[in-house]
Amino acid sequence: MSEIDEARRTSFGSVAEAYDRVRPSYPAAMVAEILDYAHVRPGGCAVEVGAGTGKATALFAAAGLSIDAIEPSSEMAAVARENLSGPAVRFLTTKFEDADLPSDHYRLLFSGQAWHWVEPITAERIAARILVPGGALACFWNRIDWSHCALRARLDDAYAAIGWAPVGLMTPRQARLEFAEQWRERIAAAPGLSAAEDRTYEWSQTYSTAQYIALLGTHSDHVLLPESQRIELFGAVATVIDEAGGSLELVYSTQLCLARAAG
Repeated sequence: MSEIDEARRTSFGSVAEAYDRVRPSYPAAMVAEILDYAHVRPGGCAVEVGAGTGKATALFAAAGLSIDAIEPSSEMAAVARENLSGPAVRFLTTKFEDADLPSDHYRLLFSGQAWHWVEPITAERIAARILVPGGALACFWNRIDWSHCALRARLDDAYAAIGWAPVGLMTPRQARLEFAEQWRERIAAAPGLSAAEDRTYEWSQTYSTAQYIALLGTHSDHVLLPESQRIELFGAVATVIDEAGGSLELVYSTQLCLARAAG
Protein backbone atom coordinates (compact mmCIF):
# COMPACT_ATOMS: atom_id res chain seq x y z
CA MET A 1 0.00 0.00 0.00
CA SER A 2 1.54 3.26 -1.13
CA GLU A 3 -0.44 5.52 1.18
CA ILE A 4 -0.96 4.65 4.83
CA ASP A 5 -4.58 4.77 6.02
CA GLU A 6 -4.00 6.15 9.51
CA ALA A 7 -7.50 5.32 10.76
CA ARG A 8 -7.05 1.68 9.81
CA ARG A 9 -3.47 1.52 11.08
CA THR A 10 -4.55 2.70 14.53
CA SER A 11 -7.80 0.71 14.75
CA PHE A 12 -6.37 -2.50 16.21
CA GLY A 13 -5.99 -1.30 19.78
CA SER A 14 -9.76 -1.30 20.24
CA VAL A 15 -9.89 -5.05 19.52
CA ALA A 16 -6.59 -6.12 21.10
CA GLU A 17 -7.93 -8.93 23.29
CA ALA A 18 -10.09 -10.38 20.51
CA TYR A 19 -7.15 -10.10 18.11
CA ASP A 20 -5.01 -12.15 20.46
CA ARG A 21 -7.75 -14.74 20.93
CA VAL A 22 -8.81 -15.39 17.32
CA ARG A 23 -6.10 -14.30 14.89
CA PRO A 24 -4.16 -17.25 13.47
CA SER A 25 -0.46 -17.79 14.03
CA TYR A 26 2.10 -18.66 11.33
CA PRO A 27 3.53 -21.92 9.94
CA ALA A 28 6.40 -23.42 11.91
CA ALA A 29 8.12 -24.40 8.66
CA MET A 30 8.21 -20.76 7.61
CA VAL A 31 9.80 -19.67 10.90
CA ALA A 32 12.47 -22.36 10.52
CA GLU A 33 13.24 -21.20 6.99
CA ILE A 34 13.52 -17.56 8.10
CA LEU A 35 15.96 -18.49 10.85
CA ASP A 36 18.03 -20.47 8.37
CA TYR A 37 17.93 -17.69 5.76
CA ALA A 38 19.05 -15.11 8.33
CA HIS A 39 21.82 -17.35 9.72
CA VAL A 40 20.63 -16.37 13.18
CA ARG A 41 21.23 -18.57 16.21
CA PRO A 42 19.96 -18.56 19.82
CA GLY A 43 21.01 -15.30 21.44
CA GLY A 44 21.08 -13.48 18.11
CA CYS A 45 19.53 -10.02 17.85
CA ALA A 46 16.28 -9.47 15.97
CA VAL A 47 13.84 -6.60 15.63
CA GLU A 48 10.13 -7.02 14.95
CA VAL A 49 7.95 -4.42 13.23
CA GLY A 50 4.30 -4.48 14.26
CA ALA A 51 4.41 -7.02 17.07
CA GLY A 52 0.68 -6.81 17.71
CA THR A 53 -0.22 -9.09 20.60
CA GLY A 54 2.95 -11.14 20.13
CA LYS A 55 1.85 -13.99 17.88
CA ALA A 56 4.96 -13.91 15.67
CA THR A 57 7.09 -12.64 18.55
CA ALA A 58 6.43 -15.81 20.52
CA LEU A 59 7.57 -18.04 17.65
CA PHE A 60 10.92 -16.29 17.30
CA ALA A 61 11.40 -15.90 21.04
CA ALA A 62 10.96 -19.67 21.34
CA ALA A 63 13.96 -20.02 19.04
CA GLY A 64 16.04 -18.17 21.62
CA LEU A 65 16.37 -14.82 19.87
CA SER A 66 16.82 -11.51 21.68
CA ILE A 67 14.03 -9.36 20.22
CA ASP A 68 13.24 -5.65 20.16
CA ALA A 69 9.51 -5.79 19.39
CA ILE A 70 8.02 -2.55 18.04
CA GLU A 71 4.26 -2.00 18.40
CA PRO A 72 2.64 1.45 18.10
CA SER A 73 -0.60 0.47 19.87
CA SER A 74 -0.29 0.60 23.65
CA GLU A 75 -3.32 -1.71 23.98
CA MET A 76 -1.81 -4.32 21.69
CA ALA A 77 1.59 -4.05 23.36
CA ALA A 78 0.00 -4.49 26.80
CA VAL A 79 -1.50 -7.84 25.73
CA ALA A 80 1.84 -8.88 24.19
CA ARG A 81 3.69 -8.09 27.42
CA GLU A 82 1.28 -10.30 29.35
CA ASN A 83 1.87 -13.10 26.86
CA LEU A 84 5.65 -12.76 26.73
CA SER A 85 7.32 -11.88 29.99
CA GLY A 86 11.08 -12.19 30.31
CA PRO A 87 14.30 -10.41 29.38
CA ALA A 88 14.60 -11.84 25.86
CA VAL A 89 11.86 -9.57 24.47
CA ARG A 90 11.85 -5.79 24.85
CA PHE A 91 8.70 -3.98 23.70
CA LEU A 92 8.96 -0.50 22.20
CA THR A 93 5.62 1.28 21.99
CA THR A 94 6.22 3.50 18.98
CA LYS A 95 6.09 3.53 15.20
CA PHE A 96 8.97 1.83 13.41
CA GLU A 97 9.66 5.10 11.60
CA ASP A 98 10.14 6.85 14.97
CA ALA A 99 12.01 4.15 16.89
CA ASP A 100 15.54 4.86 18.13
CA LEU A 101 17.35 1.78 16.83
CA PRO A 102 21.11 1.16 16.57
CA SER A 103 22.80 0.85 13.19
CA ASP A 104 24.38 -2.41 11.95
CA HIS A 105 22.96 -4.28 14.92
CA TYR A 106 20.29 -6.84 13.97
CA ARG A 107 20.77 -10.13 12.14
CA LEU A 108 17.03 -10.32 11.41
CA LEU A 109 14.15 -7.89 10.95
CA PHE A 110 10.80 -9.68 10.80
CA SER A 111 7.27 -8.39 10.43
CA GLY A 112 4.05 -10.43 10.50
CA GLN A 113 0.95 -8.91 8.96
CA ALA A 114 2.31 -5.37 9.39
CA TRP A 115 4.87 -4.21 6.80
CA HIS A 116 2.12 -2.61 4.68
CA TRP A 117 1.42 -0.29 7.63
CA VAL A 118 4.88 1.34 7.56
CA GLU A 119 5.98 4.10 5.22
CA PRO A 120 7.37 2.77 1.93
CA ILE A 121 10.97 3.73 1.12
CA THR A 122 11.46 5.07 4.65
CA ALA A 123 10.92 1.61 6.11
CA GLU A 124 13.35 -0.04 3.72
CA ARG A 125 15.98 2.62 4.36
CA ILE A 126 15.72 2.06 8.09
CA ALA A 127 15.92 -1.70 7.60
CA ALA A 128 19.09 -1.35 5.53
CA ARG A 129 20.63 0.85 8.23
CA ILE A 130 19.90 -1.29 11.27
CA LEU A 131 20.65 -4.72 9.78
CA VAL A 132 24.18 -6.09 9.89
CA PRO A 133 25.81 -6.74 6.49
CA GLY A 134 24.10 -9.80 5.07
CA GLY A 135 21.27 -9.56 7.58
CA ALA A 136 17.75 -10.59 6.60
CA LEU A 137 14.48 -8.74 6.15
CA ALA A 138 11.53 -11.14 6.39
CA CYS A 139 7.93 -9.96 6.09
CA PHE A 140 4.95 -12.27 5.95
CA TRP A 141 1.19 -12.21 5.65
CA ASN A 142 -1.64 -14.71 6.08
CA ARG A 143 -4.15 -14.58 3.26
CA ILE A 144 -7.21 -16.71 2.58
CA ASP A 145 -7.38 -18.58 -0.71
CA TRP A 146 -11.06 -18.06 -1.37
CA SER A 147 -10.97 -20.27 -4.48
CA HIS A 148 -11.13 -23.26 -2.09
CA CYS A 149 -14.11 -21.95 -0.09
CA ALA A 150 -17.45 -23.59 -0.90
CA LEU A 151 -19.34 -20.70 0.71
CA ARG A 152 -17.51 -17.96 -1.17
CA ALA A 153 -20.44 -16.89 -3.38
CA ARG A 154 -22.93 -16.84 -0.51
CA LEU A 155 -20.56 -14.89 1.72
CA ASP A 156 -19.99 -12.41 -1.09
CA ASP A 157 -23.76 -11.99 -1.33
CA ALA A 158 -23.81 -11.06 2.37
CA TYR A 159 -21.43 -8.18 1.64
CA ALA A 160 -23.37 -7.14 -1.44
CA ALA A 161 -26.58 -7.02 0.62
CA ILE A 162 -25.20 -4.13 2.70
CA GLY A 163 -23.83 -2.35 -0.36
CA TRP A 164 -20.16 -3.05 0.40
CA ALA A 165 -17.78 -4.73 -2.05
CA PRO A 166 -14.36 -4.65 -0.37
CA VAL A 167 -11.28 -6.52 -1.58
CA GLY A 168 -9.43 -6.74 1.74
CA LEU A 169 -7.72 -9.61 3.54
CA MET A 170 -10.90 -11.26 4.82
CA THR A 171 -13.44 -10.60 2.07
CA PRO A 172 -14.49 -13.13 -0.59
CA ARG A 173 -13.62 -10.82 -3.49
CA GLN A 174 -9.95 -10.87 -2.49
CA ALA A 175 -8.58 -12.92 -5.33
CA ARG A 176 -4.81 -13.22 -5.01
CA LEU A 177 -1.70 -12.48 -3.03
CA GLU A 178 -0.36 -9.16 -4.26
CA PHE A 179 2.51 -8.59 -1.86
CA ALA A 180 5.22 -10.26 -3.95
CA GLU A 181 4.91 -7.84 -6.87
CA GLN A 182 4.94 -4.82 -4.54
CA TRP A 183 7.81 -6.35 -2.59
CA ARG A 184 10.10 -6.63 -5.58
CA GLU A 185 9.38 -3.03 -6.52
CA ARG A 186 10.07 -1.77 -3.01
CA ILE A 187 13.32 -3.70 -2.61
CA ALA A 188 14.53 -2.64 -6.06
CA ALA A 189 14.04 0.99 -5.01
CA ALA A 190 15.78 0.55 -1.62
CA PRO A 191 19.51 1.32 -1.41
CA GLY A 192 21.25 -1.23 0.78
CA LEU A 193 18.76 -4.06 0.19
CA SER A 194 18.69 -6.67 -2.56
CA ALA A 195 17.85 -10.27 -3.48
CA ALA A 196 14.06 -9.96 -3.17
CA GLU A 197 12.25 -13.28 -3.20
CA ASP A 198 9.00 -14.77 -1.97
CA ARG A 199 7.82 -18.14 -0.72
CA THR A 200 4.32 -19.45 0.01
CA TYR A 201 3.04 -21.89 2.66
CA GLU A 202 -0.46 -23.40 2.51
CA TRP A 203 -2.45 -24.68 5.47
CA SER A 204 -6.05 -24.71 6.65
CA GLN A 205 -8.12 -23.88 9.69
CA THR A 206 -11.74 -24.53 10.60
CA TYR A 207 -13.87 -21.94 12.43
CA SER A 208 -17.19 -22.15 14.17
CA THR A 209 -19.68 -19.41 13.32
CA ALA A 210 -18.82 -17.47 16.46
CA GLN A 211 -15.07 -17.82 15.91
CA TYR A 212 -15.29 -16.56 12.35
CA ILE A 213 -17.43 -13.56 13.29
CA ALA A 214 -14.92 -12.74 16.03
CA LEU A 215 -12.11 -13.01 13.47
CA LEU A 216 -13.85 -10.61 11.09
CA GLY A 217 -14.17 -8.18 13.99
CA THR A 218 -10.38 -7.87 14.27
CA HIS A 219 -9.80 -6.63 10.71
CA SER A 220 -9.51 -2.89 10.31
CA ASP A 221 -11.89 -2.46 7.39
CA HIS A 222 -14.60 -4.30 9.34
CA VAL A 223 -13.79 -2.52 12.61
CA LEU A 224 -14.34 0.85 10.95
CA LEU A 225 -17.71 0.02 9.42
CA PRO A 226 -20.64 1.98 10.89
CA GLU A 227 -22.00 -0.11 13.75
CA SER A 228 -25.42 -0.72 12.18
CA GLN A 229 -23.82 -1.88 8.93
CA ARG A 230 -21.34 -4.10 10.78
CA ILE A 231 -24.12 -5.74 12.82
CA GLU A 232 -26.15 -6.39 9.67
CA LEU A 233 -23.14 -7.86 7.86
CA PHE A 234 -22.09 -10.10 10.73
CA GLY A 235 -25.65 -11.37 11.09
CA ALA A 236 -25.82 -12.23 7.39
CA VAL A 237 -22.42 -13.96 7.45
CA ALA A 238 -23.41 -15.93 10.56
CA THR A 239 -26.59 -17.10 8.84
CA VAL A 240 -24.61 -18.37 5.83
CA ILE A 241 -22.26 -20.40 8.05
CA ASP A 242 -25.02 -21.70 10.33
CA GLU A 243 -27.08 -22.88 7.37
CA ALA A 244 -24.01 -24.77 6.09
CA GLY A 245 -23.64 -26.68 9.35
CA GLY A 246 -22.08 -24.13 11.68
CA SER A 247 -18.44 -24.36 10.57
CA LEU A 248 -16.23 -22.83 7.90
CA GLU A 249 -12.95 -24.31 6.67
CA LEU A 250 -10.53 -21.80 5.18
CA VAL A 251 -7.37 -22.50 3.22
CA TYR A 252 -4.63 -20.02 4.05
CA SER A 253 -1.65 -19.03 1.95
CA THR A 254 1.06 -17.45 4.06
CA GLN A 255 3.33 -15.41 1.83
CA LEU A 256 6.88 -14.76 2.99
CA CYS A 257 8.85 -11.95 1.37
CA LEU A 258 12.62 -11.88 1.88
CA ALA A 259 15.51 -9.53 1.17
CA ARG A 260 19.07 -9.19 2.33
CA ALA A 261 21.12 -6.24 3.54
CA ALA A 262 24.15 -5.25 1.47
CA GLY A 263 27.43 -6.91 2.29
